[in-house]
Amino acid sequence: MDADMVVGYFGGKSILITGSTGFLGKVLVEKILRVQPDVKKLFLLVRAPDVESAKLRIQTEVTGREIFLVLKEKHGMGFDDFIEEKICPLAGDIMYENFGLDTANLRELSKDIDIIVNIAAITNFSERYDVAFDANVLGAKHVCAFARKCTKLKMLLHVSTAYVAGEQEGLILEKPFLMGETLREGTHLDIESELTLIRETRRELKDNCSSEKAERRTMKELGLKRARQFGWPNTYVFTKAMGEMLLGHLPGELPVVILRPSIITSILKEPLPGWMEGIRTDDHAVVIGYAKQTLPFFLVDLSLIMDVIPGDMVVNAMMVAMAAHSEERAQTIYHVTSSLRNPAPYAILADTGHRYFYDNPPRTGRNGEPARLNKMRFFSTVARLSLYMAVRYRLPLEMLRLVNIALCGFFSQRYDDLSRKYRFIVQLIELYAPYSLFKGCFDDMNTERLRMAMKKEQHSNIAEEFYFDFDPKSIDWDSYFYGVHIPGVLKYMRD
Repeated sequence: MDADMVVGYFGGKSILITGSTGFLGKVLVEKILRVQPDVKKLFLLVRAPDVESAKLRIQTEVTGREIFLVLKEKHGMGFDDFIEEKICPLAGDIMYENFGLDTANLRELSKDIDIIVNIAAITNFSERYDVAFDANVLGAKHVCAFARKCTKLKMLLHVSTAYVAGEQEGLILEKPFLMGETLREGTHLDIESELTLIRETRRELKDNCSSEKAERRTMKELGLKRARQFGWPNTYVFTKAMGEMLLGHLPGELPVVILRPSIITSILKEPLPGWMEGIRTDDHAVVIGYAKQTLPFFLVDLSLIMDVIPGDMVVNAMMVAMAAHSEERAQTIYHVTSSLRNPAPYAILADTGHRYFYDNPPRTGRNGEPARLNKMRFFSTVARLSLYMAVRYRLPLEMLRLVNIALCGFFSQRYDDLSRKYRFIVQLIELYAPYSLFKGCFDDMNTERLRMAMKKEQHSNIAEEFYFDFDPKSIDWDSYFYGVHIPGVLKYMRD
């Protein structure tokens, strides 16, 4: 299989895409429209009260973004007409049965769709359990139900995350979850029981007339508690794992691909190197912390591998997988990761970050003068960081509490503010530690086979930019971080 075959595959296809307003969704929509203008229709399901509102969201949040500049230049004055012809907005939500669409719309849609791409997800690590469950578990269930109704469906591709593996160490295989499987020995997961627990908790909160703030806190705590009970570090990866379980129980005649990327970073090559949007990860925190000189320390073991993969490589893998497995009655799982083929230690990001800002000092002074660059301090264990924070922050905070008592509450406001900030930092450490201290390595044997099948043919007539590269071995991490990713984060993600 070569690039011509992949491009040709999408010609004349009708594709339903969820999550098109997210980073990965935009990259996918743009790539399909750019390399295959003869795609029949892209149906984009977005949260909106009606079709006009959905259309406006797509115009402002998808096709109006910088990533579509190359496509706009290609079509010139005909860009708006091209988008009008190829994109069909759908006002709905995967959290609802039938996506909240009326019967007539649903019937017509089920007759048209060739491919379903489910990217929509709640990615907040500590989201309310009910909200994350609705999108990541029930959403997957509703996508499965719709897939069964599609009379000419050739492919269902579901984007998950490699971190459904939790905090496992060693080589992590591309294998599916069994229904009810957990990461903690001696436990069994019942998805229906989890849904019942959510509904009962919400009912109790309503009966007790709990405030919105109390309800939000309770549902967040419930999600983290349930995730950790079964061996997952947070609500996000826990609910994504449950979503995968439901997909695994689709009838065998449906072709399903589950794609598990690791940490997705800015675009490497095309259409806009360095572009990214909406993703907040460890590397982003380090870069912005350096730029603003507001992050004096960070929890990370610099010798550990930071498994990252550029967004355009993820989309390339998605498109090749769709073409390769079309109408194949089986489920295949792909790790789109870098830790096995081209591992990048966190030390590379730290070194390139410091070098970049030494060469391009951030101007954070009052009059725009270059800031004095302080090297970030890294802690390789939670225990070491906790000790540092206890001496540096907790001890002065306790002294302020005692002074406040002696002065009859004169510093109450100050103490409350600092206490809240301290608790927030502690919570962030707990949430991000499973990633910044992750000791697993993702096997990608299935993905490597797909890459091998996708070797470029010498006489392909497809332009170089249209090749579907998703081989992490082609990435020079030092060059990527210094010349593409860090400038991209500063340009597109500064606020």
